[in-house]
Amino acid sequence: MASKIAKKLATKGKVGMAVAKVLIVIEIIVNKIVKYIKKALWILIILAVFLAVFVGVGFYGKAGFIKGISDESDKAVVANSEAAGGTLMGQENEENTVANDETVVVADGTDSIQDEEAIIATADVDVATQTEAEVTKEELEFNKSDWNLILVNKQHPIPDDYSFELGIISGSMECDVRILEPLNEMFEMAKEDGVQLVVCSPYREMSRQEYLFDRKMKGYLNNGYSYIDAYKESSAVVTVPGASEHQIGLSLDIISDNYYKLDESFELTDAGKWLKANAYKYGFILRYPKGKEEITGIIYEPWHYRYVGVDAAKIIHEKNITLEEFIEGL
Repeated sequence: MASKIAKKLATKGKVGMAVAKVLIVIEIIVNKIVKYIKKALWILIILAVFLAVFVGVGFYGKAGFIKGISDESDKAVVANSEAAGGTLMGQENEENTVANDETVVVADGTDSIQDEEAIIATADVDVATQTEAEVTKEELEFNKSDWNLILVNKQHPIPDDYSFELGIISGSMECDVRILEPLNEMFEMAKEDGVQLVVCSPYREMSRQEYLFDRKMKGYLNNGYSYIDAYKESSAVVTVPGASEHQIGLSLDIISDNYYKLDESFELTDAGKWLKANAYKYGFILRYPKGKEEITGIIYEPWHYRYVGVDAAKIIHEKNITLEEFIEGL
């Protein structure tokens, strides 16, 4: 269209010629623009088609994948239901369910019975274990009022109503009759290990304890101690009358057949070493250990043993504590 108009204008002088040239240029530009627009439009159309195809394929593939999973799940459900004796199918056909159940019982009857026996056996074991655990716990529940755990020291004198039965160790030596059996057992085991233990100071009556304490007091007083200092020193060596474990028959001074001194060197003897390592196994503890003087109020006495029972003795021995500390923890 613009080229035809330009031809007509070109015949009408210079102005017409100029206008004609402009129109031709405009036509060329417009044609190129239109050409590019058409090309771009086709590109957009092609992209749109590819996009549609891609989305469609992707959606179809996802749907197929989901369907595949669903199919496999359905197969698994069917397989499991068939393995379980047709439980699901049995909802539609009760007769088939009964038949399948009977088949399972007949085919696997022995295994089922064995499984039931195993379950029962396991239950019995669980009950036995639980019972044993309860018994153990019950055995390890201590009561500070128990006769074997009675705390007797300067702060805890012997109760006025405390009573017990004496048993003979040998000759005139006695102790609480309840500790005779473990005491004899301990002496026998020591003997088998080549150690001869000897009791040198068992149960004491009040009069005997008073005599020993007064004698110690006089010794300090004669050496220039004041009465208070003499009492303090004496009570650290000889327990105050009425507060001695010897008076309740639960404590013993033990030496050996070849060492008779009641001094710290006893710990170096075979008897001293054996007692320290084994006495707890029979319910006896080293009553006044080294380094615990501030707690017990008594000097270290490696020969002085007290019966507390096997369970308590084991704990006291393993934790390296005193009877005072053990009772405080109850």
